[in-house]
Amino acid sequence: MNEHQADRHKLLAPDWERIAQSYDVASDFINLENGYFGIMARPVAEEFKRNIDYLTRYSSYHLRRKFDRAGVDQIRTELAARTGVAMEELALTRGATESLQNLICNYRLLKQGDTVMYANLDYDAMQYAMNDLAQRHNAKVAVVQIPEPVSRQLAIDVYEKALRQHPRTRLLLLTHLNHRTGLVLPVAEIVKLAKSRGVDVIVDVAQSWGQLDYKLPDLGADFVGTNLHKWVGAPLGTGFLYICKERLADIGVERGDEDHPATDILSRVHSGTVNAAALMTIPAALKLHDEIGVANRGRRLCELRDYWVHQVRDVPNVEILTPDEAGSYGALTSFRVRGHTTFEANNALVDRLMEQYGIFTVARKGPVGGSVIRVTPGLFTRTADLDKLVGAIRELAA
Repeated sequence: MNEHQADRHKLLAPDWERIAQSYDVASDFINLENGYFGIMARPVAEEFKRNIDYLTRYSSYHLRRKFDRAGVDQIRTELAARTGVAMEELALTRGATESLQNLICNYRLLKQGDTVMYANLDYDAMQYAMNDLAQRHNAKVAVVQIPEPVSRQLAIDVYEKALRQHPRTRLLLLTHLNHRTGLVLPVAEIVKLAKSRGVDVIVDVAQSWGQLDYKLPDLGADFVGTNLHKWVGAPLGTGFLYICKERLADIGVERGDEDHPATDILSRVHSGTVNAAALMTIPAALKLHDEIGVANRGRRLCELRDYWVHQVRDVPNVEILTPDEAGSYGALTSFRVRGHTTFEANNALVDRLMEQYGIFTVARKGPVGGSVIRVTPGLFTRTADLDKLVGAIRELAA
């Protein structure tokens, strides 16, 4: 970046301190566990409260006469503009788990003797759904082991080898930004590999949607599931699934739904009565998200991640699970104190971080080298918070 570009970047960069102040966060601990869900910024939280109050007054009259299909379609239209796909290819859900379970469990092309494939780092509930799908169709399961350390090219090579070793693979699950380690997979390249072998791909973008700057067609996958309550900052219990319109028939109707025709993607989700106030708040969350800008948001989160990671990467006995390679990480990054490989040992360290230093993190299991501690800053995180984390990690590793 030359001097002129650097000056221009400073002018365009948001006022991060002002944005940080728009979040009402607890002051009695440092929250570095924002991968679970994203705290609503104050304008979104206030809109959510207004919607709750409005529904309390107008009840089912509003939902049946005003919101119902028209309100849902308005939200789907807004999402379509941001995802780069048609509104008819999107359906609202209660989150990534429901989205992905519906896609996996209703996948119709698996046959006896076929193989379903997922990685050791994929989300637990999605692994369960893939296992269940295989069991119901008398198919096999292949688990890809993501090595440590890993690079972008090595990840591609690992999947290419796995697909070659399992030629009857019919369905592959990929996680774009991993919830255990923070690794960003080169999804587009792996999807291309899979499709060249006749393998369908379902992509979990729960942690990447709203954090990384991309459109759904960039991934190349026909089936995608996510939520809106992590990096978009909508209320809990909001999300959507995507099915390419040419592939709709390959995902079965959800539990025999008859409210919508089989040619309508809405028949692939049947959630019952949902938190309508949360759905009504999605436009406010999207508006604020646009004001900040996804590229700005992603850049800021990477800056916060780099701030603490670069200070501890060379600390003896500390292992950083996520590579520094450009495009291979976002806000999430996990670390391991050498020798602490069990989930119990890492939970004990998480407790120490909270009780001794006032820093809230979470332990994750699944990586080949053992359990880890995940650190996830948010837009309200200050570098002073991360300085405390760095000091704590140095002491834990000593």
